Amino acid sequence: MSDQVDDSQEPAAVGVCFRRSGKVYYFRPHGLQVEPGEFVLAETEKGTDIGQVVFVREQLEEGEAPPAESLVRKATRADVHRERRLQEKEQKAFEICARKIATHGLDMKLVEADYTLDGKQLTFSFTAESRVDFRQLVQDLAQTFHCRIELRQIGVRDEAKFLGGVGRCGRPLCCTTFLRGFESVGIRLAKDQGLSLNPENISGVCDRLMCCLCFEHDSYIELEKKLPPVGASVMTPYGSGEVMNRLLLKQRLVVRVDEGKEVEVPVSEVSPLQEEVSKPTKNN
Repeated sequence: MSDQVDDSQEPAAVGVCFRRSGKVYYFRPHGLQVEPGEFVLAETEKGTDIGQVVFVREQLEEGEAPPAESLVRKATRADVHRERRLQEKEQKAFEICARKIATHGLDMKLVEADYTLDGKQLTFSFTAESRVDFRQLVQDLAQTFHCRIELRQIGVRDEAKFLGGVGRCGRPLCCTTFLRGFESVGIRLAKDQGLSLNPENISGVCDRLMCCLCFEHDSYIELEKKLPPVGASVMTPYGSGEVMNRLLLKQRLVVRVDEGKEVEVPVSEVSPLQEEVSKPTKNN
């Protein structure tokens, strides 16, 4: 079967990831017939690199510009084998760079070393509390590896994605398994879900708010709409009372009835307490 397809029928864009769980970049298929999971070569700003197809988009959103770059070709077994050999070189490059960072006395933590497939560029990712002047380090590394060197400062969430780990749920981190990017996570999400605001309970291994707070937030908002607010007066099978707490997932209310007794009641058995809004008029 040919790898080429009719340009008039080809997808609008191909999403490619150049590192496991890394950012997705879009390319024109350039006549290539590819499927998610396949490896391809693409020309990037760093040079020719190998990546994995994440998804294929048949159409673009209205007003969305088409990708500027095109895929080069499908990766061969030799390309994949070369990538694996480069990963071995990256481990050695990582160790050398870590020693040089210590020699230069720089306050930075090395996270990853990454060669492009053509071996023309070597990128070192690091974290640091503040801006670091690494110009002398770059010159030292260029003389050692004889290729273009790039040092890239990343955040703690990116570091967690690179290093991996296990979350408090007992499963591998979302950022290392399926997340391709990071969404903004605010404390409002935890409040809306009725979670404890103790940082130890809602923070991930990166010490930032857990990404999974975003996953079910819309569902919590929809469930909340079905329940009366805390403090509302309601009628229950146990008599009238005041809503003290709401159990969103259970769709139940904790209501304080006569003499301070609190009962847990399904929302289906609760109705708003209708106050008298008008008085009967006297007959003339």
